[in-house]
Amino acid sequence: MTSPSSTVPPAPAGRIALYEPEFAADPHAAYERMRAAYGPLVPVDLSPGVPATLVIGYFQARRILNDPLYFPHDPRVWQEQVPASCPVRPMMEWRPNALRSSGTAHARYRAANTTAIDAVDQHELRARVEKLAESAVGDFITAGSADLLTQYAWPIAFRVLSSLLGCPDEIGARIADGMSRVFEATDAQRGNEILGQAVVDLVALRRRHPADDITSRLLAHQAQLTDEEMGHQLVTLYGAGIEPLTNLIANTQLKILTDEEFSAGLHAGHSTVRDALDTVLYTDPPLANYCVTYPPYPADIDGVLLPAHQPVLVSMSACNNDPAIAQAPGGIAGNRAHLAWSIGPHSCPARSHAYLIAETAVTYLLDALPEMDLAVPEDGLRWRPGPFHRALESLPIVFTASH
Repeated sequence: MTSPSSTVPPAPAGRIALYEPEFAADPHAAYERMRAAYGPLVPVDLSPGVPATLVIGYFQARRILNDPLYFPHDPRVWQEQVPASCPVRPMMEWRPNALRSSGTAHARYRAANTTAIDAVDQHELRARVEKLAESAVGDFITAGSADLLTQYAWPIAFRVLSSLLGCPDEIGARIADGMSRVFEATDAQRGNEILGQAVVDLVALRRRHPADDITSRLLAHQAQLTDEEMGHQLVTLYGAGIEPLTNLIANTQLKILTDEEFSAGLHAGHSTVRDALDTVLYTDPPLANYCVTYPPYPADIDGVLLPAHQPVLVSMSACNNDPAIAQAPGGIAGNRAHLAWSIGPHSCPARSHAYLIAETAVTYLLDALPEMDLAVPEDGLRWRPGPFHRALESLPIVFTASH
């Protein structure tokens, strides 16, 4: 399937910038142009001077994600040539955690994480999200307007994750600040520093005062994680838990507000909030381009030679919308065949929790504000630039104020 080769032609030289505002404004049009010009494997720049290959073919992505031998997730050779000031490095650099490890190290980290996550009580989690949703709506329901991103989706994602991890508000606020800077890829080095110190403080707190939370369960796991390893597990959990979850809630609500046919089916009971979530995860996932791998030597995929030690990213967004899927015998059965949670050994271990949080948050909002509308025309919304996420700057709504 993949092998070193000197006879396969390299990818084309012209690279497409994923960090420009123009790409963020309409990535799907960009994916169409990429597909027409390059096929399923596209030469891109993640940041000025940071080349990578973006996989926009569904079947090529599946092959890569299920092949950790030829496409491992360890970036250490790559990052030797990348300065710490590089804005995308904090999202891609090596960390002693499951996301950036393979083999026995990956198995050890993943076992600790899945054990700690699986112990979360789903009924308690739903009740916790409902309580947070009620509090968030209560803060703006008398105003008749709100920004659902900053006043609803983000507070819920931040507070529920901090609660699950046993993180006090003060430390959690620093973690959220650092994580936001890392995702933005504008002040990422400083964000990485803020994030690193905050998780150190959280680990120290839970070593002194263990409780019934994910951090304490990670500390108690038989893997015997060191303080450094613990910090990097928490960085991954926060990275996967705040930004993508915030944007999943917001982007799903945007879909409901702007797609009249979809909204009518939802309100008539012909579809469910879970269907809405899967539609967004399929067509416009909040983590659009990620699942980064680093082939240790040149790898031949469908006649294109991918350079050794250069990042290979999967565009979950483009792959889910690959026309080749519709042309394949049998197609794909159901909207849950998407790649938004990744697949293979590095697939998301907390997808059921993310589904529950997002579904509960969106359902509560629809019940609380059944007649809300966008406060601006849809084309007036702005998307945050960055190569990895699909994230709004704001989601303003108006509704009849309640006293």
